[in-house]
Amino acid sequence: MKRRQFIKALGLTGAALYARATGAPDAPAHAATAVPSGSPKRPPNIVYIMSDELAYYELSHMGNAKIHTPRIDRMAAEGIRFTQALAGAPVCAPLRCTLMTGKHTGHASVRANDGGTPLRAEEQTIASILKEIGYATGGFGKWGCGGRDSTGVPEKHGFDVFFGYYDQVHAHSYYPPYLIRNSEEVPLPGNPGGRSGQTYSHYVIMDEAMTFIRANKDRPFFCYLPITPPHGMYDIPANDPAWALYRNDEWVKDPDVPQDAKNYAAMVTMVDRNVGQVLDLLQELGLEDNTIVFFTGDNGGQDRFRSERYRRGYFGPNVNPRTGLAFRGGKGSLYEGGLRIPFIVRWPGRIASGRVSDLLFYQPDVLPTLAELTGARPPAGIDGLSILPELLGPEATNRRQQRHQALYWEHRSQVAVRMDHWKAIQPKGNAPWELYDLNADPGETNDVADSHPDLVARLKAFAGESHVPVQPGTFTDRTRHERDRKAKWGSTQPKPTTMEPRSTGLSRTASTCQAEAGSPRRG
Repeated sequence: MKRRQFIKALGLTGAALYARATGAPDAPAHAATAVPSGSPKRPPNIVYIMSDELAYYELSHMGNAKIHTPRIDRMAAEGIRFTQALAGAPVCAPLRCTLMTGKHTGHASVRANDGGTPLRAEEQTIASILKEIGYATGGFGKWGCGGRDSTGVPEKHGFDVFFGYYDQVHAHSYYPPYLIRNSEEVPLPGNPGGRSGQTYSHYVIMDEAMTFIRANKDRPFFCYLPITPPHGMYDIPANDPAWALYRNDEWVKDPDVPQDAKNYAAMVTMVDRNVGQVLDLLQELGLEDNTIVFFTGDNGGQDRFRSERYRRGYFGPNVNPRTGLAFRGGKGSLYEGGLRIPFIVRWPGRIASGRVSDLLFYQPDVLPTLAELTGARPPAGIDGLSILPELLGPEATNRRQQRHQALYWEHRSQVAVRMDHWKAIQPKGNAPWELYDLNADPGETNDVADSHPDLVARLKAFAGESHVPVQPGTFTDRTRHERDRKAKWGSTQPKPTTMEPRSTGLSRTASTCQAEAGSPRRG
């Protein structure tokens, strides 16, 4: 079944669905937009694309010689690229909570990375504050802030519609039996779960996002795209257009390179194409001059596909390909490798092109940034600071950029504090605190704690003041949540030991692709 036919067959999608689902009231009279002077009267549209685990050095404009990302490279050239953007947490669920709520992990309700821990019922999010002022709000991808039948489901936190995965274990498969829309299941034809099927879930998710944008072109909208690729099972149809960019690459032809590594690169290039599709649609609809678009990763890179030769992973996600300098650690770690993320923002006519900023900020800063941009009212008690002056310039915002006194993280038994170029970290409970000067030592190899005891004491005190006991949300029933987690494999079963990678690369024939992955359309 072709993608468009499938979407029509669902009977619940398309412009009519989104016109109904996003029928929020007009902005209340008190909601004064804080868009800079000279901006259009209509508040700007917002598109926030977050690629799951795409690392800082896995983009070709950062010097990666193996992965092709021409549209993201062009977006960076047409907007602003940040060199010191950091995740709110080094793993999936907590960082999504920090992004949505503007709270750091010492105050966040979601600190476990178990896939289903929910937001509390009363918590406001980016979507809820924007919905209050008349925005249409849609999310497409992986939620991670509360499973079904919990206080954290997205439709209870400001989203008119959320389509994709609520649970992150569910999100590991690109061929699950179903996806979720506003807590209800949407079957995906021909999918048993696991690593094979007829309906590639990411294509359906992207189509729904594009439908949402089209349906809301005449009103302000917030389109949140926490897309799953390239994370999860490394599967991509053999006829995806991304493969064409690798046709002449010798490393792709090398039989010693794992097929999953080849698939991973193609998945990143597929994401690159998706970014281009969104930007092209905005241009087609005449919206690009009044739409701010963010592209970013979620947490620091993971050293995937390691070998004796590639000890930091085949693609070197945390290694500068131009200098060889490596960030310490990776996903799950509070060293730089677990926190540094790509972050690009484009808004023609508002954000000067070709800028590179070294402003230090992290994901809790996104909510207050969007609140200031739109005139929405941010919740009390958040930890983030707006970075709007850095994006648009102090002349446009009538103020200079404020900077954090310090940034705070906690994850399991790790704690870290960043103050300007100083970083203090306690790598595990009861371990001595370490201190690094990131200007002189970005790889965090030289612990200078003994030379700066007063500074260490100050940062430890800040850490102590930043933590309160966690208060997560609750479930009324876990039955459907557990069903979603099992849908990762569906009716299939993983092999008892290691599973042979599914060959979805250039060597597969078109008939094989159609038999195993349907016949997905391009773009």
